Amino acid sequence: MIDKKIVLASQSPRRKELIGVIAENVEIRPVPCDETLPEGIGAREAVEYLSKIKNEASRQCSAPDEIVISADTVVAVNDRILGKPADKDDARGMLNLLSGKTHQVYTGVTISDSKASVTFSEKTDVVFYDLTEQEIEEYISSSEPYDKAGAYGIQGKARVLIKGINGDYFNVVGLPVARLKRELENFIK
Repeated sequence: MIDKKIVLASQSPRRKELIGVIAENVEIRPVPCDETLPEGIGAREAVEYLSKIKNEASRQCSAPDEIVISADTVVAVNDRILGKPADKDDARGMLNLLSGKTHQVYTGVTISDSKASVTFSEKTDVVFYDLTEQEIEEYISSSEPYDKAGAYGIQGKARVLIKGINGDYFNVVGLPVARLKRELENFIK
């Protein structure tokens, strides 16, 4: 376990739970910032960019001895980023797009203290079954898809829609915990 004071610049309950696996002294402190992406940015670059700006915003409100960790996760199909669905029609469209295909989930993470920072990203390929109209309608009738990128949460009811993954499962949940632990240990050294 990491024993340094960690500030997690995220309001995600999933990230809060996951970071608890590697650090005990964690304070949740999200700071609002402008998350507008530059034009033409790819999915991997987007998550790294967003994790950096979230980290910079949080760093301004942090003590010099605190380590700040920020993250951002996106779902992408052919490098097209799928955000959180606005409504049922949007969720339906996203799930139809994902149906029967392999897509990517990217999470960018930035670690900083008052002297340095490091940013990395992780990619996981996720394969969806061919979804029936009934499966999509049942899923979008739940409350689950509306606060999640790509309109699904792998850890919830959507697990029955997913044929397989190649990569880190926890990256799809929102935080690549195993890699974060190693990156954090190297950062502290």
